[in-house]
Amino acid sequence: MSDLYARHRSVLPDWLALYYENPLEITHGEGRHVWDSDGNRYLDFFGGILTTMTAHALPEVTKAVSEQAGRILHSSTLYLNRPMVELAERIAQLSGIPDARVFFTTSGTEANDTALLLATTYRRSNTILAMRNSYHGRSFSAVGITGNRGWSPTSLSPLQTLYVHGGVRTRGPYAALGDADFIAACVDDLKDLLGHTRPPAALIAEPIQGVGGFTSGPDGLYAAFREVLAERGILWIADEVQTGWGRTGDHFWGWQAHGQSGPPDILTFAKGIGNGSSIGGVVARADIMNCLDANSISTFGGTQITMAAGLANLTYLLEHDLQGNARRVGGLLIERLRTVAAQVPHVREVRGRGLMLGVELVKPGTDQADPDAAAAVLEATRADGLLIGKGGGHNTSALRIAPPLSLTVAEAEEGAAILERALRSLT
Repeated sequence: MSDLYARHRSVLPDWLALYYENPLEITHGEGRHVWDSDGNRYLDFFGGILTTMTAHALPEVTKAVSEQAGRILHSSTLYLNRPMVELAERIAQLSGIPDARVFFTTSGTEANDTALLLATTYRRSNTILAMRNSYHGRSFSAVGITGNRGWSPTSLSPLQTLYVHGGVRTRGPYAALGDADFIAACVDDLKDLLGHTRPPAALIAEPIQGVGGFTSGPDGLYAAFREVLAERGILWIADEVQTGWGRTGDHFWGWQAHGQSGPPDILTFAKGIGNGSSIGGVVARADIMNCLDANSISTFGGTQITMAAGLANLTYLLEHDLQGNARRVGGLLIERLRTVAAQVPHVREVRGRGLMLGVELVKPGTDQADPDAAAAVLEATRADGLLIGKGGGHNTSALRIAPPLSLTVAEAEEGAAILERALRSLT
């Protein structure tokens, strides 16, 4: 055990998870690569949990942060803040939500917590609809709506949560149906559920479930849900903490794959926009955002230095069409992985879109999750110079692949080759 690991164990919580049998200390990064304290170099296919969105040590972001740090780091929301206003203007315009207002937080958890506060206040209801296999953060209210047992340490909650079918396309009672019939069955389930409960405040849903292993329903599912919800005045909260900013390639926001019935009422974001800086936030229609009748501020949400990072990062993302790069390079990567998967009995499914891909592992010849195989692949890829993640609602048996959106074709091929060797070593 390393000295740093021993110190970690002695002073930090037991439930603070670490990857690998011998945990890794990352000391610095550049582009799509990071280095550990022993000088080993890794191709990074997880980006600090989908947070290093553009690149490690991106010069444009580094320069913006450095210049802002030389002026002022922080003043709170009690004072006018030019970088915060400028980033809010850009996000409001990009969100697709009419008459949008933006509130900045320090994390995705806090963003979702705020969205729940807004929805329950606006609707005067503490009933929330959430998706099975979902994850929305680690605060008390966010844990209360999490549909993934592995990330739900308590059943206590200030909210009444009802879980809806549809977040996982290839498991559950409707898995054998075609896409149209799958959506129809999920809508019928939603309608039935609404007939047995008091009027809910909102449905909160990740367009692609992140911690759940990059699972999703068919395109159009949430558009069909929205028609049912809108008839009853129930709000739709799109949790874009992992799917936002073009990561899926096909769309800038995950909700746009379900946009036939209009945009969500509330959108939450975090992770990639800061490229490592602590930025989260909520976008909502003005009438919803302004429904609170008591004072509220944020000490650290929207602070000048994180807003400078976010502005520089978003500008780089848009000017270099990283959404298009995610579509092109991600398309090549998923086809390469599917070719490999067809020859590896442990792989149940390769799924996702853009640079947000999941590889679900099972015990060969069964539909039973194999978390030991997932752990083995993580160790093997690390030993070969590649960092990936894992997740999934069935015993953490899905590999999660989410590199920075500036990934090159050559780097995608290199990472795929390493992952292929690790998967083949399971057989």
